[in-house]
Amino acid sequence: MKKINLKNILIACCIGLFSLSACNDLDQVPTDRFTDETFWLSTDNSELVVNMAYSQMYKSEKMWQDESLSDNMFDGRSNTAERVIRNGLADPSLGRFADEWKWAYEGIKTCHAYLDNVERVPDMDASLKEKRKAEIRFIRAYLFFRMTNFYGDVPFFTKDLTIAESRTISRTPRAQVIEFIHKELDEIMPLLPKRDNLSKDDNGRITKGAACALQARAYLYDSDWAKVEEYCNKLISVQGEYGTYGLFSSYPDMFLQDNEYNTEVILDYAYVPSVKTWQEMYDMAPLSAGARLNAKAPTQSLVDNYITLNGKKITEDPDYNANNPYVNRDPRLSATVVYHGFQWTNTDGTKRTIYIKPGSNDNKVDMYVSSSANTTSTGYYVKKYFDPKAEADLKSALNIIMFRYADVLLMYAEAKLEQGALTSAVWDNTIKLIRKRAGFTDSAALDYPSAASTDALREIVRNERRSELALEGLRYYDIKRWKAGTKYLNGYVFGAKFASNNTENIRLDNRQFVESRDYLWAVPLSQIDLNPNLKPNNPGYAN
Repeated sequence: MKKINLKNILIACCIGLFSLSACNDLDQVPTDRFTDETFWLSTDNSELVVNMAYSQMYKSEKMWQDESLSDNMFDGRSNTAERVIRNGLADPSLGRFADEWKWAYEGIKTCHAYLDNVERVPDMDASLKEKRKAEIRFIRAYLFFRMTNFYGDVPFFTKDLTIAESRTISRTPRAQVIEFIHKELDEIMPLLPKRDNLSKDDNGRITKGAACALQARAYLYDSDWAKVEEYCNKLISVQGEYGTYGLFSSYPDMFLQDNEYNTEVILDYAYVPSVKTWQEMYDMAPLSAGARLNAKAPTQSLVDNYITLNGKKITEDPDYNANNPYVNRDPRLSATVVYHGFQWTNTDGTKRTIYIKPGSNDNKVDMYVSSSANTTSTGYYVKKYFDPKAEADLKSALNIIMFRYADVLLMYAEAKLEQGALTSAVWDNTIKLIRKRAGFTDSAALDYPSAASTDALREIVRNERRSELALEGLRYYDIKRWKAGTKYLNGYVFGAKFASNNTENIRLDNRQFVESRDYLWAVPLSQIDLNPNLKPNNPGYAN
């Protein structure tokens, strides 16, 4: 969303347009006098609120934190909240539970402020008003959706709350909130533009396609396969109505500044050079590429998920060489993960080798030392979302993709599978297209596996989803909806075969996943202290 006036977002925040410091996060009362009778007298002022809502919808930090909750990534440098959660040690006083709650309700507060006051703006163009209201309603729906995924039942309301109301409201059943989200998204779709009709200055704004994709994802998380198919099909087969989308020609190049707003991107979260940037790659990329240390690293589990070029798992391919494990692999591996021997492309186009395996070379800047050193804790670094145009200290202005067309194809394939209808034709129009774009050419990898059982097909589709969407913030939610926490989030985290003189895999935390507790987070203790009506807490957490 580069052309939305992000400078004005910063100005609005600085002047205290919405001071979010009230004692209860559900009721953050505006305190600046500019928010009363004088503020809503101009369209320009109302646009500041829309810009603020966009800025509160998502951000890079959320994506990387969500990845750390999954089996794709390990936080090695510190005892982060995500690491505490994955090790089964979290309780309702954990700051991460409170921070996520506060962040979401701040954004919801902004949405309600807009919807409650926009009709006061004199002489505002009627079509612009309806479009902006639809955008705001999307953001509110997205934030409530995120809240239900973490907390289940949540306080739900569609207008600003008074302090008194905020201290008495109870939690609304998740199903009721989800029903509202579906209704909202259906209602706003006709009010939103298609991506095809956006001007260059409006790139990044919420569209019909974005609302349709969120609908599909919301139904996906409830395993409502018929509805997933319905809404994905609107983006696949009825493109004239919901916008024209397709796979971008190059998988690695899709994550570069030069290719933002391409036909695969349905919605992204925008950054602007020097004005609004993100810096997480400073603690994830190879140190030789400008990082200061390694705080988050891909896991061996993620690396092992990438199939070989003939479409087989590494455990099934007789040609797979454990002593040379990164050759003849899914090309998306090298677009996502930096491994030992990786051919890194410098900003001037020249290439150099990244040495990670201990003792392999005199150049030790990126080499694995131990799980507590400043270099990688797993033997891997992050490649996806590395921005060659990053500023000093790897400050990046690269947009973060929230919804893209490949995800729609994968959701559609999964929905057809779960309805017993994953045919060769469906495969060819989903998985095969995605693999061809990734760089597969062997027919064994591209053709429909007609001999595979339903369970085998399910594993193929799920693994394909992991490889295609790795490090994009979706894996944790897939594990949750599959109810596969014990399978993927329980037991030791492993890294590359760099331990004990390169004879054993690095062994890290012994993660603990409790089926009766860990699919939901605790309602923050700080919120229960302010409002006892939020009890009882989720199962497994004391009030």
